[in-house]
Amino acid sequence: MAKHWMRDCLAIVVGGWLVTGAGLVFAQATEAGPQAASSTGAGASAPNIRPRPLVRVPRVIGRLQAQELGLVINTADPYSVEVGDYYRRVRRIPETHVLRIELPVQARLSTVDLERLRRRIDEQFDAGVQALALAWTQPYAVECQSITSAVTLGFDPQLCNQPCGRRAASPLFNSATSAPFKDLGLRPSMLLASSDTERARKLIDRGAASDHTLGLVGAAPVQAHFMTTADTLRSVRSVLFPPAGLQRRIGLDNHLGEGDLPLDTTRVVLVQTGVAQFQGADAIDWVPGALADHLTSFGGQLDRSAGQSTVLDWLDAGVTASYGTVSEPCNHLQKFPHPQILLLHYLQGSTALEAYWKSVAWPQQGLFVGEPLAAPFARQ
Repeated sequence: MAKHWMRDCLAIVVGGWLVTGAGLVFAQATEAGPQAASSTGAGASAPNIRPRPLVRVPRVIGRLQAQELGLVINTADPYSVEVGDYYRRVRRIPETHVLRIELPVQARLSTVDLERLRRRIDEQFDAGVQALALAWTQPYAVECQSITSAVTLGFDPQLCNQPCGRRAASPLFNSATSAPFKDLGLRPSMLLASSDTERARKLIDRGAASDHTLGLVGAAPVQAHFMTTADTLRSVRSVLFPPAGLQRRIGLDNHLGEGDLPLDTTRVVLVQTGVAQFQGADAIDWVPGALADHLTSFGGQLDRSAGQSTVLDWLDAGVTASYGTVSEPCNHLQKFPHPQILLLHYLQGSTALEAYWKSVAWPQQGLFVGEPLAAPFARQ
């Protein structure tokens, strides 16, 4: 099943970094300096670097703007009120694009409350609102579905009966749109979640500070680390990692490493790993706008009831956006962010919300969390 999906989506190319009207693809032959595969964990040796299948992504024109974002605030939640108002002011969200609604403050929202929320969103926002920021930490799910996918795609009544089964493909997956509601009739959403209001303010500030800061001519490159861990079931994405090495023209240095997290890092923009629990993410030198996620069963359970590290651990460490699942997804590649597609869309200047949503083929169980408008590779 996963191999069939990969075969349908991958395109092998030869040569350097390709930027054409048709799309983008990583270089097959990179400038592999001495540090190209040095992101290894303690006691691990660098893996053999081999040619990998390369993924073509479409060329995207434009990106989501603040005036196209709808902000939803839960008036029953003091965190939501404070964080939502701070976000509105920092990103200058128009007041007409703010929906204030009273919702239960609990881990999982009922389907009745979900439909009420979706109805109010449709009533409040006009066709100019292309995406949504949900300013709370709980609820993070609707039964076994994530709140972000339930708000965006609607509730999937079959999901809880077959949580490890195939799901309908997201129309947003690897799409070229920068106006998803206009083009697809969908408003992708992201949760403005954090462990507390102080950390939420820092998250918002990181996102705003990241805009237009990376990919500049003459600037020091940033690093992306793709980790293969001792947990083979959670390291299935290693077959999708991009080639290691320096992509000088875009200021990006890809590292393939072994271990849970990279060590001795500077200017890190992306980490992807596969592990149930991790420690030491706060020691990584994250740049504003950095993304990170770990493939595990319950990384999206924000009440931390499953005993696994969650997306909140990434955000607390200094990451700007992340992704995790709220119910058992099994390790289907389609249910987690595709390494190359995530990075290639982000490198084009897409926002964190757009890059993450476009990287997941089956997002029904996946929670998108962070500062939606962060766009470090966007041009002014």
